Amino acid sequence: MELIDPIYREKVMDELRGIESREEVKILFAIESGSRAWGFPSPDSDYDARFVYARHPDWYLSITPRRDVIELPIDDLLDINGWDIQKALGLLLKPNPVLLEWLDSPIRYIWQDDICAPLVTFSREISHAKACLYHYRSLGMGQYRLHLDGKDKIKLKKLLYVLRPAMAVRWVRLNPDEFPPMNFHKLMEGCDLAPDLRTQIDDILARKAKTKELGYSDPWPDIDAFCVNELNWAKEHVQDYQSPAKDKLSAANELFRKIVKTAWA
Repeated sequence: MELIDPIYREKVMDELRGIESREEVKILFAIESGSRAWGFPSPDSDYDARFVYARHPDWYLSITPRRDVIELPIDDLLDINGWDIQKALGLLLKPNPVLLEWLDSPIRYIWQDDICAPLVTFSREISHAKACLYHYRSLGMGQYRLHLDGKDKIKLKKLLYVLRPAMAVRWVRLNPDEFPPMNFHKLMEGCDLAPDLRTQIDDILARKAKTKELGYSDPWPDIDAFCVNELNWAKEHVQDYQSPAKDKLSAANELFRKIVKTAWA
């Protein structure tokens, strides 16, 4: 299955060009998030474009807070929104690994390499194992409680929304010095899954590829147990991991100023 229909790629690009013109911003990068980038789209999956932008340097010289996101109205197939680079770096310092996941997307619409390369390097210094465990456990447990726990019928889409963060936790267990890849198939390769579990996951992926977004199935007890075990492990062991001791605020401010100046040079 083509991950991005050329017609919709151009639609996304048209919207991004319009944003740059209307909002007077420079888009630093724009990528696909969601099921297409993760590698398990349904036939009717929408397009989840995410981007990071920079405004003119003078825009940041204000004594009042200003809106730091740009969101377009969501329609049946397009979901497009983005963060200001100042917001993106601020969230990264918390640390929130979402930005690094965006930077790892295999589907790119816009990519300014002279800006993105140092951004990727800095992001990997920030998004350490402890931050990943907090993030993916919270994400996975939230989805589990909403969509799997105690349900007689489950949505294949939501099952994968729990399985992906659970596998990200397992990735951290096995590869603590590497950030979990965004793509589900790459993630699965690094998780050392039992053969029978791998077979069941492959079956789910095959069904998802042929089933519309609202496709339902019976529960999958083995996968359910795997997810719960991994997410509970993260809760019990997150304190075993250390956060980087070095303060990154000064480096983030320096990178922020450099990115804005480069974007508007």
